[in-house]
Amino acid sequence: MSSGGARITPYRDGPLLVRGTFTLTDQEGEEIDVRGGTIALCRCGRSRRKPFCDGTHKVTNWRAASEAQPPPSSTSG
Repeated sequence: MSSGGARITPYRDGPLLVRGTFTLTDQEGEEIDVRGGTIALCRCGRSRRKPFCDGTHKVTNWRAASEAQPPPSSTSG
């Protein structure tokens, strides 16, 4: 892992794991307290602890790939 930054890993059918040094904020810019160097962020949208994963994706059979998808093409206007 590179020093001084975060590593974000999407897990197949699961959360985004964030490891390293990072700051997590809400949409108003308020810092969200995170403890430790690794957190799991919800991708399925069904967690009761958003933005954190609570494992609900397992009971709902939510599916997602771990491989990167190409970014959407941007058009200049």
